Formats: sequence, C-alpha cells, structure tokens
Amino acid sequence: MNPRLAAARALAAVLSGKASLNSSLPAQLDKVEERDRGLTQDLAFGTARWQPRLELLAAQLLQKPFKATDADVQALLLVGLYQLFYSRIPAHAAIGETVGCADKLKKPWAKGLLNAVLRRAQREGEELLAGMERDPVVRTAHPRWLQKSLKAFWPEQWEAICAANNAHPPMILRVNRRHHSRDAYLALLAEAGVGASACQYSPDGIVLAEACDVRGLPGFADGWVSVQDEAAQLAADLLDLAPGQRVLDACCAPGGKTCHILEAEPALAGVVAVDLEAKRLVRVRENLERLGLDAQLIAADGRDTQAWWDGKPFQRILLDAPCSATGVIRRHPDIKLTRQPDDIAALAQLQGELLDTLWQTLEVGGILLYATCSTLPTENTEVIGAFLARTPGARELDLATEAGLRQPHGRQLLAQEGGHDGFYYAKLIKIAASRG
Repeated sequence: MNPRLAAARALAAVLSGKASLNSSLPAQLDKVEERDRGLTQDLAFGTARWQPRLELLAAQLLQKPFKATDADVQALLLVGLYQLFYSRIPAHAAIGETVGCADKLKKPWAKGLLNAVLRRAQREGEELLAGMERDPVVRTAHPRWLQKSLKAFWPEQWEAICAANNAHPPMILRVNRRHHSRDAYLALLAEAGVGASACQYSPDGIVLAEACDVRGLPGFADGWVSVQDEAAQLAADLLDLAPGQRVLDACCAPGGKTCHILEAEPALAGVVAVDLEAKRLVRVRENLERLGLDAQLIAADGRDTQAWWDGKPFQRILLDAPCSATGVIRRHPDIKLTRQPDDIAALAQLQGELLDTLWQTLEVGGILLYATCSTLPTENTEVIGAFLARTPGARELDLATEAGLRQPHGRQLLAQEGGHDGFYYAKLIKIAASRG
C-alpha cells in the first residue's frame, strides 16, 4: 500500500472520532512495505502534529468543506499539505503520489480536486499561512480551546509549551539499577558509539543525542535499560519505597512505572498493578518479563475495590490517573484531534473518584503519589485541593525534587524541548482513617 494512503486511512479514523493513531495506525502499517513504514508513521504523526494549522489552510483553499463521509479525502489532503510544508519530499512527488491515492479510496472524483488544491497550495500556501499568522491557532498549531486554556493557565509559558508540544520528543532511557549504575551504562553507550548524556532530575535517566532502534542498545534484551521519559521516572523515588512495603500501582499500563518501582526496591513485599483493560496489561506483562520482574496484574476498574482488593492495606499507592495527556502531545500529536474541551471536567471527576476510593485501601501512615501527564491545573492542583478539603485524614507532603514549578498543591512539570514531558505530581500522607 502507498504510505500516503495508509497514513490517510489511519488519520481518517481519528478525524471521524473513531480511534486514536495508536489504535488505527498499526493495522495500516501491516499493509505497507517494511521499507515504507517509517515514512508512513512520519506522515501520520506529522500531519496530526500540524493539523490545526493545515486544517485552516485547507479551509482557505477549498470552496466548501468536505462531507463527513469524505473524512478519508480530507485526511489525504492534509497528508499532501504536510508533505509540501513539513517534509523534504519533492513537491511533484508529494502531489502526484497523493492525488493518485484517490483511486484507491474509490473516489476518483477527488483526483481533480486534490490536484487543484495541492498545486494552489504549492504556489500560494506560504503567503496564505503568513497572512494567517495572527491567529494563534495557526501560529501554535493547537486547537483553539487548548491554546486558550494554556494561555489562561500559563500566561508566561504558554507559547514555549506549544513549541515544545510541536517539537520531536527526545529518546530517554531508564537504567535498571539492579544491573548498572547510570555512569556505568553511559560508559557502555560511549563504547558503542551512542551519544548520550545524564538527565537533569532522574538519577536513572539518560537522554540520547539521537533516537535509535532499542535492539541496538547494550543489554536491552537482558533488561539493562528501558525507554521511559524523565518526568515519568521521578515517580519511583518520590514514593519513598522501603523493604517490606506492599505497593499498589493503579492505572498501571503500559507498566514503565511498575517496573521502575520493582527495580528501585527489590525487597518489597509485593506490587499489585491494576488497569481497566486486560489487553493493556499484555504490554505490562511483556515489560516485566524482559526485566525479570514480577507483579500481580489485575484487570479492573480501580474504583470497584470489591472486584480486585483483598482487604489488605497498602503502604504505598501510585495513582497515575487517566487524564487529558496534554503534557505528552509531542509523543501523541493526535491528542490535538481527539481531546475535546468537555473532556476535562469529566476527567477531573474521574480523578477525584479514584482518589476517594483508593484512599480507603491505604494504610494509616501510608503515602499516595498522585500523577498525571496533563498540563492543565483543572486535573492537577485543583483535584488535589478539592480532595484535601473533603478528606480530613489527608495531608500533603513536599516533593523531593526541583523539577517543575511549585503549585498551590504539588508540582507541575511543563514539556521541555530536548528534555522531559509535561507531568504533575502531588504527594499525600494518610494521618488518620476516614470517619464514618
């Protein structure tokens, strides 16, 4: 299959609200020649990254918008525009190959339209975009609701946040301290000719100068190292782990933090890892097996304790709560397409429900670490503030990290170009059992 067609079909499912790229793209990649899979991924993710900008440009070029049934043609046009403005593909190839895909969609009528619009974009696109730069949606390539939210919450940082969201993320490793120190593994990378440096905040983190195939990393198959963003790596140490503790990792998939907890404290009494979907636990199990680690994996809704909790209290709980994922847009740019403003209040409600329920499973004297990969205070400091107000037995603890910005509650990490993702942490201790 033509990589442009594969990318467009994956994107069409996203534009129609039926899928994310993580769910729609793999099936399309299976239909593409192996040598073209990298290009297909770049076309899909790159188009999603710049979609708010490209969509407004397309509106300028089209006489009327596409019908809902023609989301595939719309996606194909956006893929064509992405190639013209954000790739090194020669314009004649970008246009010709993209137009040719219309036949495969069984919509030959679209060939003339695509050809005319893309050729006009080649001639006038730069001038049209320049004239639209006053619109912050065009300038930042973020949907209007999100751009306005970021500006309201982070008036000094919002443009830098948008720029970081549009940048390609660095590849960051977590060294398995059961096997090597970070310095020792840096030396192994140097011997292998892999450029790398130590992360600023995570004692186990290494940022690579360039992304690479993990199979080429020293000892990857043997569990010496994993791929995990620096911000996510902070969780294990912030939990204040100690021998004999029983730990709950709620909403655990894909398991990076579960594994890091087990690496950081080998003498734990046990780790229970819960996630809503059984299929997501497959990845958790694979990560545990590669690293030679063991945890009890349970597919259940964390709020339904009768379905998964044995009644024995935990000394430590990590709640990596479901969220808008606005801190990891650079890794999942289709969040710009799939996330809607109404989602945020609903997510904050879910986050509060999870806190209330999981708090009941925490031992008095135990610690709960709340985390999200969101940059919106509605899901972060406001959720924690509301929880503390309604929970007399909860107190907030300081976080032992200089990463991020201190908030009324917890610390907010904002995505950094070349550095960590956007993330939030708050640390709570249970000083008394709940009343009633």
